Amino acid sequence: MKISVCTYCGVGCEIGFENGRVVPVNGVVSKGKLCIKGIFGHQFVNHPDRIRGALVREELLTRYGYAPSSYPNFKGFKLVPYSVAYRITAEELNRLKECYGPHSLAFIGGARTNCESAYLFQRFARQVVGSPHVDNCARICHAPSLKGLRATVGEGAASVPFDEIYNAELIFVLGSNTTEAHPIVSHRVIERVRSGATLAVLDVREIGLFRFAKYKLAIPYESNLLFLNALARVIVERRLYNEPFLRERVENFDEFKEAILKDPLSHPSVFERLPGYSHLAHQIEELAFEIATKRTLFMWGLGITEHTDGSYAVMAIANLALLTGNVGKEGCGLMPLRGQNNVQGACDVGMLPYYLPDYRVPEEIGYKTPEIIDAIDDGRIKALWVIGEDIAHVHPNQSKIRSALKKLEFLAVNELFPCEVTRFAHVVFGVKSCYEKSGVYVNAERRLHLSRPLFETDLPDDWEVINGVASQMGAPFNFKSSEEVWNALREDAPKRFKGATYELLEKDPLNPPQWPVTEEGKGTPILYRESFPTPSGKARLVYTPYKLRGMVKELLERGKLSGFYLTTGRVLPHYNNANQTGRCETLEKFQTFKEDTVYASEADRERLKGAKRVILRSEYGETAPLPLEFNRHLKPGTLFVSFHRAKSRINFLFGDEADELVKTARFKSVKVEVEVVE
Repeated sequence: MKISVCTYCGVGCEIGFENGRVVPVNGVVSKGKLCIKGIFGHQFVNHPDRIRGALVREELLTRYGYAPSSYPNFKGFKLVPYSVAYRITAEELNRLKECYGPHSLAFIGGARTNCESAYLFQRFARQVVGSPHVDNCARICHAPSLKGLRATVGEGAASVPFDEIYNAELIFVLGSNTTEAHPIVSHRVIERVRSGATLAVLDVREIGLFRFAKYKLAIPYESNLLFLNALARVIVERRLYNEPFLRERVENFDEFKEAILKDPLSHPSVFERLPGYSHLAHQIEELAFEIATKRTLFMWGLGITEHTDGSYAVMAIANLALLTGNVGKEGCGLMPLRGQNNVQGACDVGMLPYYLPDYRVPEEIGYKTPEIIDAIDDGRIKALWVIGEDIAHVHPNQSKIRSALKKLEFLAVNELFPCEVTRFAHVVFGVKSCYEKSGVYVNAERRLHLSRPLFETDLPDDWEVINGVASQMGAPFNFKSSEEVWNALREDAPKRFKGATYELLEKDPLNPPQWPVTEEGKGTPILYRESFPTPSGKARLVYTPYKLRGMVKELLERGKLSGFYLTTGRVLPHYNNANQTGRCETLEKFQTFKEDTVYASEADRERLKGAKRVILRSEYGETAPLPLEFNRHLKPGTLFVSFHRAKSRINFLFGDEADELVKTARFKSVKVEVEVVE
């Protein structure tokens, strides 16, 4: 049996492969279980839509002296040898660099490929091209977790492994529909609750975990920070905090205490003034006591980060852990539930505009993805290379993005299948999927899985494409294998990866180590046992007052809502833009998920005239006509919709509103009007 790792969410389940099928194995993460994507999500590999070669637009072939008629057609491109595409890409990048300077080129991607490719991609940008403009899809998911955690505890990653769920007395899940987005983690949560732990779940709608929760915290849209600050205030006012921990391991409690106590919006009584949410004030008092008196594990998802105050909300979660001493030991800690299979790794290896590998600060800080789009739009950036990130689907303000992409003089894309962004590309490189290559993936608990090929293919890995273009630009990296790239990365990021050789990772593929991995090959399951990775060795409390806005402001000032507030998320069988899951035969059999469906409160059935199909419209754009269903899991005046299908046009509803510090899009709340069409 072959052993590898699942290619979907940040849980990173170990998988077995025999007789052409994925089977569960008893790995440290998977525990002998797999979700439906884990079992059937490999079926896209041999789909007829697969890009099995390099694609170049006819006009580029002509420009560089090739006869287009010599090559077969493929969906608006010509299918050419990789050597031809490498040369043309190198020529275009060199031409634009010479004409406009290195800062006119930008690079996005890396979270869907292995660490080796993400590492080489940022090296290519910074060293070969000379551009600081590199970013990955953490920009639309957990960049606020990185920012918030580094500002408080010094490290932008989970402090404990998933198995510490079994040692927790209280599990607090915030903004994560865990049963659908991270099913194997939810199994642990449910098992632990059934054996005696308390569960608190915070979300804007009733999700699957509510069934098992003592605290079912359905809150108003955009009120995460308001709620979290109220919890902290109760802990401070009632002196529930851990005085020895604060004295020995946190450096600014008095400053924090003064700031929170003088903020009128930090008082739980604010919720008493919100129609439909007044009961939360009492629950805050009770929950604060439990957090302070039990080993508490905090777990959160994009319902926390995809807001204008996402980074501040992460800091507020860290504040609760620090106030109560719930970090640096068993059964408690901080766990951002990462969305992509290697988004943690892409950040670790420097595929960010403000970090090099090992989170060293570069000499020059580049643009974040929204800034890259703005720079394309106004003509400062002329060329873009994207690896495994459909920015013409999964990013916000699609009207603006698509307009910008049309202005590029050159766009290269590494992809498995045609998708929205490839429609704008000049060159497309068909590449290996996770199931076809070797490489390291870092999951949401910092665990380093070495992926091994389950299927054979002669397609290149992403790092090989990068190396091919670099060679044509006269700056070859000369790597002959993914292991050679990894060894270079280990030297470049020794704090995390020094001892993590391929040999070590292959030694026990069902129980690989978590970084930092020492030179002797020992992993680190729990961070912060003795100190925090800050200049002082202590953590820091960071208080940010809540800014009154949106639904909370409307309820306080008017006592009722006009229009509807919409949030978005995933459904169990599909993943992100469904580019892979939408081509898996078994997953596509679920008729319920053939379309992105709008869900509304049963209480709004009359208001919406019992509609069966609607168009959602915001100040930025509108969706396609979408099916509408009613249920009792949403509050009146609120809506939920998934975003997996490009034809739904969900992300045309969102503008540039984003996290104040790192520009992660405000995907979790937008005011919409609903037009009934059927």
